[in-house]
Amino acid sequence: MLYHGVLGVSGTAEEAEPLLRSRSPFEPSGTVGTRAENANPRIFVDNVPDAKRQLGLLSAISLIFNMVIGTGVFAGPSIILNSSGSVGMTFVMWILGALVAAAGTAVDIEFGTGLPRSGGEKVYLEYVYRRPAFMISCVYALYGTLSGWMAIPSVTFGESYESTPTRVRVVAFLCSTFCLVVHGVFLNFGLRLQNTLGAFKLLALVLVAGSGVLSLAGVPGFSVGDEYDQPNNFAWSTFWEGSNFGANAFVTGMYNVIWSYTGYSNANFALSEVRDPVWTIKRAAPIAMFFVAFVYLAVNVAYFAVVSKTDMLGGGTIPAALFFRNLYGPATERILSAIIALSMLGNILVGLFSQGRVVQELGREGVLPYSSFFASNKPFNTPFAGLFTQYLASVFLMTFAPPGDAYLFMVNCESLISSYNWDPPFRAHKYAVVFFFLSNVFLTVVPMMPLSAGFELYEHLPYYSHVVVSVFVGMLGVVYWFIVFKWIPGRNGYKLKQVTVTQDDVTRNVFRAIPVS
Repeated sequence: MLYHGVLGVSGTAEEAEPLLRSRSPFEPSGTVGTRAENANPRIFVDNVPDAKRQLGLLSAISLIFNMVIGTGVFAGPSIILNSSGSVGMTFVMWILGALVAAAGTAVDIEFGTGLPRSGGEKVYLEYVYRRPAFMISCVYALYGTLSGWMAIPSVTFGESYESTPTRVRVVAFLCSTFCLVVHGVFLNFGLRLQNTLGAFKLLALVLVAGSGVLSLAGVPGFSVGDEYDQPNNFAWSTFWEGSNFGANAFVTGMYNVIWSYTGYSNANFALSEVRDPVWTIKRAAPIAMFFVAFVYLAVNVAYFAVVSKTDMLGGGTIPAALFFRNLYGPATERILSAIIALSMLGNILVGLFSQGRVVQELGREGVLPYSSFFASNKPFNTPFAGLFTQYLASVFLMTFAPPGDAYLFMVNCESLISSYNWDPPFRAHKYAVVFFFLSNVFLTVVPMMPLSAGFELYEHLPYYSHVVVSVFVGMLGVVYWFIVFKWIPGRNGYKLKQVTVTQDDVTRNVFRAIPVS
């Protein structure tokens, strides 16, 4: 089997799994080059045949739009209003969030056009943080394989059907299994389905926005029922009434707004499967995020046109439910349940599609045990192993985690180019980069700040629990890197050299043990 060494040295070797594979550390490897951590040339561009690039512009837009818009658009406005204190400040926060998202999108386009291969943040972190060699890959590997992110939208999908805890789990399990089968076995059908759900979600939210505007304009047939509290949110005297300018309130509101916009990098995770990735990502990401910002602002206008501020802050009912009740009557809440369920199904599909490919890229990098298994496209010409890994971690979480704190805890847990001849086809403006950097510092620091008196994030856990666990997972990645790449090779008198091999359907990296003379 042909392989190419990372320093351009070529030879032949039988394909094997040298990482954490056997008691013997030595393996034929061809000419010995310099140490891996010194040379460390990484392959950042994928030479994928056109036949395997199945994602066009519409699919890339769908990957982003479907991932960003989940349940936040249905429940988020009341949370933001509670922090901002007024309708006017709520819109200020949503607009600021859109600016942060625009800056983040520009940064991701720059990375995506400069490093057009699957993996997203994994590839970018490896490109920037090259020393110590492979440590950032190991850290990201633990986050990428153990997050169990799919449990959260799956449970939300289950709650839209039935609120009994056992039934919620059953429905969530069936939903996750359906998504695994669709993307793991029937790839083309899965792409069509998630594109369709994205179009449905956009249409449904545009209809909501349109109904709200018609109600605001006083069009007959779109008035709020007389039995409900009549809104008066857009009069200048009430628009800014109750504005909360306290730092803690602003921080809490902006934290929720910024997270509502996350997901704009979702197409970057699957760029190796995108046709003409540079051209596509330069167009797909801005188009998708324009629609996201438009939908968020338009739906907020609709909610405040139909629901009074008092009802919005009343708690117990999400703004979307109040909207349908006030405009079309209580019976229409079933329609809302269907819209939320389909919205979450689309969210799960696009997330699983992308995150499964991240696990595959970790397998192709060679940092995972049994990397050949994770790197393969067998047996259905899909990264089934990566998809199944994400599925398994999520099923474990949704099965054994108690309701309440555990799910909020998982939500919170998910929450510098140097001189490398960096010359991508698209460059984000330096002010956008700085602005985006500061917003990420904001998201990093805020969770560690003590909460206001009388406010508790969790019922049974300290407010900083998710920060501690996130740091702990990262440290486990560092420990894993030290044991595999430093301690074991040093103890056994060899060093690891990364080479590229061809494995049936994909190329991937493996590590050869080179004796130290």
